[in-house]
Order: sequence, then C-alpha cells, then structure tokens
Amino acid sequence: LCHYYAQRFEVDVRSVRFPGVIGARAMPGGGTTDYAVDIFHQAFLQNRYSCFLKKDTTLPMIYMDDAIKAILTILSAPKEAIRIRNSYNINALSFSPEELARSINKKIPTFEMEYAIDERQKIADSWPSSLDDTAARKDWHWQESVSTTDALVDVMFKELSKKYLRPA
Repeated sequence: LCHYYAQRFEVDVRSVRFPGVIGARAMPGGGTTDYAVDIFHQAFLQNRYSCFLKKDTTLPMIYMDDAIKAILTILSAPKEAIRIRNSYNINALSFSPEELARSINKKIPTFEMEYAIDERQKIADSWPSSLDDTAARKDWHWQESVSTTDALVDVMFKELSKKYLRPA
C-alpha cells in the first residue's frame, strides 16, 4: 500500500523495518529478542540469566537511541533521496546470546548464563541473522552509533547502573 500511494497519489511515504530494539528505559515484554534486554537486568539483579534461545542463535539488533536516530534521519532526508516507498531495513549489530554473555563477563566476570530453550527458538530460527540496510545507508546516509556488542554493553551498563547501583 505504501508503494501504491506513493506512485498513484504522490504521497511521501517513509518507513523503516527495525531489528530487535534494545534499550534501558523499557522492561522486556517476553518477545523473542527481549532476552537481549532482560539479560542486563538479571546481570544486575541476580548475576545470572537463563536464556530461552540457543547460545549460537544470532539475531539483528539495534540500540533504542539509534532506532530513534534512524526515524529522525529518514524524516529529515530530502524527498528525492527516498527511493524505497515500502520499507527500508535498518540494522546496527548482530550477536548471539553467547556473544552477549561474553561481553557482559568483561564487566561482571562472575556473571553466569544458562540455557532453557523454549518455543521462541522456533521463531528465532525463522528470522535472518542480520538485515541488509545497504539502501538506507546509501539513500539517506543511515549510520548507527552503537555498532558492537561491547559498545552496547557499555551503554546499557551506564544506563542501568543509574537504576541498580544507587547510593544507599
């Protein structure tokens, strides 16, 4: 429909398709990529996490502030720069639960990860391990700020430390 309205009625349609969004401000809701948020809360609260995905399941992710940045960037791009009128893929980084746990271990060496695979694994198995956002980078110069797992861990620890490590 977006493409149709852009072609037929010259509506300036702009859309992005996000990977899993990770942020410190909202609690996880139980979705397939929510392990990548919950793991941080559990690292602070229990020093351990039981993951419902296999350790090597790689999924595309983006830090919340970068998701907002993508929206603002596409909205401010000149109309002639927008070639795709259905939806641009956005990607920032891809990682597995095991890779994320290794990065958390750099901050908390005693953090432990265990695995209790559930039905969300089947959903994750049907998803790509990354999204091709070449068009967004080319057309309207999309560029993420948080592009590595270690950088994500740094920013999440900085934000969640404010919540969990308040002075007594």
